[in-house]
This record gives sequence, structure tokens and C-alpha cells, in this order.
Amino acid sequence: MKVKSYKRTGDKSRLQRLIHFQFRVLLSPLILIAVLILQSCMASRYETGYPVASWYGPEFQGKPTSSGEIFNMYAYTCAHKEYPFGTILKITNLSNNRSVTCVVNDRGPFVSGRDIDLSYASAKDIGLIEPGTSSVRIQSLGRDSSFRREVRYLSREGPFTIQVGSFRDPENADRLKKALAFRYSNVYITEADIRGTLFYRVRIGRFQLKAEAGQLGETLAEEGYPIVITAYDEKR
Repeated sequence: MKVKSYKRTGDKSRLQRLIHFQFRVLLSPLILIAVLILQSCMASRYETGYPVASWYGPEFQGKPTSSGEIFNMYAYTCAHKEYPFGTILKITNLSNNRSVTCVVNDRGPFVSGRDIDLSYASAKDIGLIEPGTSSVRIQSLGRDSSFRREVRYLSREGPFTIQVGSFRDPENADRLKKALAFRYSNVYITEADIRGTLFYRVRIGRFQLKAEAGQLGETLAEEGYPIVITAYDEKR
């Protein structure tokens, strides 16, 4: 009886192992499918965290950028809200893994949900022209130091203000004002008639102390803006 009982126990054990093996064989593809679905969902959620790139071209050709350079849609440049002018970026289009290197010389984009604007040439190299936008990877490769500017002083007595740009075209002044408003408060535009020509001057703040205006002016100049510290004009 003991031997018989032992065989039954052994048979039962072997049967359990066989069933367990068959169950694993049948279940493995289901587990694999479930894992792939989970990975896909995680990848989708992760990719939504990448910055979104767009591009700009003919409508801005020949107009001043926020750095003061004239925009050339065939040059390898880009616009970003925070990187200092002259920062060299490697942009990789995640939809096709194509990359391009470009230099930040402008501020933008001004459309919600977009993080970087590429020039036409930059966008074309990574296949961004037709879709218009794409998730990208941004890598900083250093900076061109020639974009750093010096602060000029045109007034010795306060109150002071910081002039960041002066334009004949009000649209150019408005674009710079929007760009500065990303990071700075009290940005305004004042008009000046110089020998019959109307200029639109983009300025920041009102400062009683020259040192206070100079401190912010140095920060802006380091970012790459052409800075002038001048007298504050009450007529805005």
C-alpha cells in the first residue's frame, strides 16, 4: 500500500508539473503581448514629455531676430524661449531619428504647445517641413561666445530704463516685446520721432539706481541682447 500510494503521489506530481508546463507555454504569448502593450503605453506617455518643434521661414525672411541678427531661412538657426543666443543645439526628430545642428539667435515660438522654432533649412534636414511639428530631443553642444554683448550707457542721471531694441517696423518691436515677456516684467514699447522717422523702442523697467539697471542690463547682455541704459521717459 505504501508503494502504491507512493506511485500515485509521484504520478500526481508529474501530472501537476505537466499541467504547469503546458499552462506556462500557453500563457507566455499572452504575457509577452501584455508586456508589449504596457511598454507601448509607457513609451507613448514618455514621448509626450519631449519638446515639440515647429518651423518658420518666408514670412520672417529678412526681418530682425530678437538677437538683432537678420533672419535667414536658409541658415541653420532656431528660436527658443530660454537658451542664450549663440547656444549650439543638436535637434533630433524622434519620428525618424534624423538630426541637425543649429544656433539659437531668436526667441519663440509664440504658439502654445510648441517649444522650439527651427529655420526652414534646419527643419528640412530633419523632415519637419511637411508635418509641421514633431517631438524632438534637444542637446546643448556649447555656445558661440561672439553673441555676448556689452552694456552701453547713454544717461548719467536717473530714473533709468533698459533699451533692448529699436525698430522702424512696429511688428518687429512687438515680437521682441513678446520674447522678453517670457522672462521679464514691465516690458514696454515707446515711440520716438528722429528727424521725421518714427522708431519703436523696446524697453524694460524703471530704475532709480544706475547700478540696479546695470545689473539687469549685464544679465541681458550676457544672454545676447544689445543693451543700452538710458533715461526713463514718462511719455510711453
